[in-house]
Amino acid sequence: MYSGSTIFAQVMDFVPWRRFQTCVARYQGDYMVKTFKCSEHYRVMSFAQLTYRESLRDIEACLRAMDSRLYHMGIKSKVSRNNLAHANENRNWHIYADFATILIQKAKMLYTNEPLGADLKSTVYALDASTINLCMSLFPWAHFRKTKSAIKLHTLMNLRGNIPEFIHISDGKMHDVNVLDLLTPCPGAFYIMDRAYLDFERLYTLNLAKAFFITRAKKNFNCRRRYSHQVNKSTGVQCDQTIVLKSHYPAKKYPEPLRRIRFYDEERKKHLVFLTNNFDLPAEIIAELYKARWQIEIFFKWIKQNLRIKAFYGTTENAVKVQIWTAISTYLLVAIMKKELKIESSLYTILQILSVSLFEKTPIYQALSQKNMPKKRTQTCKQLFLFN
Repeated sequence: MYSGSTIFAQVMDFVPWRRFQTCVARYQGDYMVKTFKCSEHYRVMSFAQLTYRESLRDIEACLRAMDSRLYHMGIKSKVSRNNLAHANENRNWHIYADFATILIQKAKMLYTNEPLGADLKSTVYALDASTINLCMSLFPWAHFRKTKSAIKLHTLMNLRGNIPEFIHISDGKMHDVNVLDLLTPCPGAFYIMDRAYLDFERLYTLNLAKAFFITRAKKNFNCRRRYSHQVNKSTGVQCDQTIVLKSHYPAKKYPEPLRRIRFYDEERKKHLVFLTNNFDLPAEIIAELYKARWQIEIFFKWIKQNLRIKAFYGTTENAVKVQIWTAISTYLLVAIMKKELKIESSLYTILQILSVSLFEKTPIYQALSQKNMPKKRTQTCKQLFLFN
């Protein structure tokens, strides 16, 4: 019978605590704090994410029911609604944002050899934003429209392993395309975006940085054809052209040629027009890469369904960002654990198992892989008989 640590404690063993304390020290998170330090705060917020707690009252009630086990989970202070609410409002959210960046780099290394849909060695990113609606009376700082508040989650996701490598949280008024000003383009990488990011001045900045982009043209797109290339229409590609921009201001912002590909999507029965600055890849690969952009839409849907980022434990900007960043770092922690333990189950399955088994004392690999650990053979001693 296994009598070691709980599954939650085993999950927390994957946290690089020394790096976490570096982030805490950087923003003096534990300055003048005697009880309920940042490490305990992070544990409680991760516990809330893994067990789908809806409110501070839920968190308090659940942890009090397991009061005798909290010390062994690394939670040595008393957890109350007041303590947790105060920590969410006053602990600098940059602590958890910086720590999530550390986990991103670790996850990136683990998933660097993950297969991509297209046969391509370059790094492929998908860029998009997701809006989280908020109540205007409770979140006035996130003003979006007259009667509505919202925040946006701008995400740059590496399609090898679906790991978010850049995340920016803004109010709902920030336009999607403005996030391109915050990115540092990686030469040779592909950036896949929808029509919301069609800004020729910013796209030309990517081009000058030797990065490639794939996006869609708008209906009023005006261009002049220079060359037409041969295509295989059986692949869905209807035309492959080298073009230059015809309108005055777009042509001034992007003075070099572009590649225009018209593609017919058989599944959706829809014609799509792609724009890219890559002239080397076959047209069907360009279409296939844009199709892979759908992974970021699945990512947004997945985190909204499986992490607590729609119902918030606090109403201040700091509390909201603390919760979002701890949710993201929890997602990354599970992704890292899945890779290091070589678990074949999906992230969804792993989270479902963790949600009902965090207090159990079972080897984590056995619980998540649903396989019995190999038993060690013990030598049996020969019994000596005193009498025949």
